[in-house]
Amino acid sequence: MSRARACLFISTVCMAQLCTQAGIGQTLAILHEIGASFGFTKTNNLIWVLAGYSLAIGTFILVSGRLGDTYGHKRIFLVGFVWSAIWSAISGAAIYSTHVLFITSRVFHGLGAALSLPNGLALLGLTYPPGKQKAMVFTLVATMMPIGIIVGAVSASLFALVWWPLTYWVFAVSLLVIAGVGYIAIPESTQKSEIPSDIRGAMSELDIPGAMTGVLALVLISFAWNQAPLVGWQEPYLWIALIIGILLAMLFVMIETYYAPKPLIPVSALSPNISFILIAGACGWSCFGIWVSYTWQFVENIRGIPPLLATAYISPYVAVGCLATLSAGFVLERLSPSMVIFISLLGFVVGSTLVATMPAVQIYWTQLFFSVLIVSWAMDTGFPAAALALSNAVERKHQGTAASLVITAMNYSISIGLGIARTVEFYVNAGTPSPEKRLNGYRAALYTAVGLAGLGSLICSGFLLRLLWKKRRQCCNCGVGKGRQIYESSDRLI
Repeated sequence: MSRARACLFISTVCMAQLCTQAGIGQTLAILHEIGASFGFTKTNNLIWVLAGYSLAIGTFILVSGRLGDTYGHKRIFLVGFVWSAIWSAISGAAIYSTHVLFITSRVFHGLGAALSLPNGLALLGLTYPPGKQKAMVFTLVATMMPIGIIVGAVSASLFALVWWPLTYWVFAVSLLVIAGVGYIAIPESTQKSEIPSDIRGAMSELDIPGAMTGVLALVLISFAWNQAPLVGWQEPYLWIALIIGILLAMLFVMIETYYAPKPLIPVSALSPNISFILIAGACGWSCFGIWVSYTWQFVENIRGIPPLLATAYISPYVAVGCLATLSAGFVLERLSPSMVIFISLLGFVVGSTLVATMPAVQIYWTQLFFSVLIVSWAMDTGFPAAALALSNAVERKHQGTAASLVITAMNYSISIGLGIARTVEFYVNAGTPSPEKRLNGYRAALYTAVGLAGLGSLICSGFLLRLLWKKRRQCCNCGVGKGRQIYESSDRLI
């Protein structure tokens, strides 16, 4: 592959990450304008606009990774962009319908992002072997996260000055252009797999029983947590959905462990070390989702800042996020991913605490500015660390699944985290907030983010202590030099 084509290839995959995050930023920034056009005065009525988008990505990414492993990562990558373009156009057209169509279109748009993002990462995982170059490529993709959120927010805020549906129509055209460039720039994968010739073969190859139980479990659990802020936990159907979701999750684990000939999640790849990384990372990512949502609401609803200026307040996220991800490759050569994730979790704790304790009236540079710097740095060091660790831990044929696991954990934890935070907010402000109760509800939600990040820090610190104990034990049993060699060879990736 020539250098020019390689740059175009990497840029196209980066666009998958950028566009996924832009889908969040563009809606978050103009949520009030969207709600007003549908006759809503409170953004709580549009809770599923953001939660449904993240839920769709987090739920269907595992399946899309297997689709890529089976039918070709390039093909599924491009299909995802075209699918997203269609539903982005429908999001804009929803202005002529109801909020139900708009929410539905956002959920289906998330399905397109779920198809593109993991298969883009899988293409990179197949193209570049473990090493410095692969680390830099993965961190470059992670750099698109802060850029995507801000690009989406800025473009939406500008288009909203004219008419907010333009945001989604222009985005749809952009997605189609990227798909066309990707068709030319992305090389055909040398990793070939046999395409199933009949339904039975497809069910085995795609693990349809596991996919159905896993998707239903994730949807029902997320539905319970995100619907609760609207109706309250006193509704019996929420508990029924939650219990059934948990039971289906247990059934999913049994299917993947004992029944599925080709499980969606290769159990052999999920060592205790990788599981610890994913769980701790999920705590931090749920904190990030709460921080983004409630920081934006704080400055717009409490301080009365217009969308474009609110975006400017968050814009340092781009500079710090890019610096963090570009330096992540350098850092990951010297620190284990688990240590990087632990440090990022501490950053989530500090950054969320700064916003949770902000007074209603205060200059930007006192607390909010530093919170943006810290949280953006935390997010864009933790994600590439987790993605790189898991990519290096699995075989080449499971690269799609590896990428899917990380992105599933990130997006699903954001969806669940938002549901938990909004439930806390609902009970604090009693569902009918005065300005004072609204502020207290926002603070309670942000303290929830602090608690989640703190929990992740405790989990990760316990994991690091376990690794330290393991290292010392090996050094004592085998001699210092040999023990260190065993430790580095077995745990260098985590």
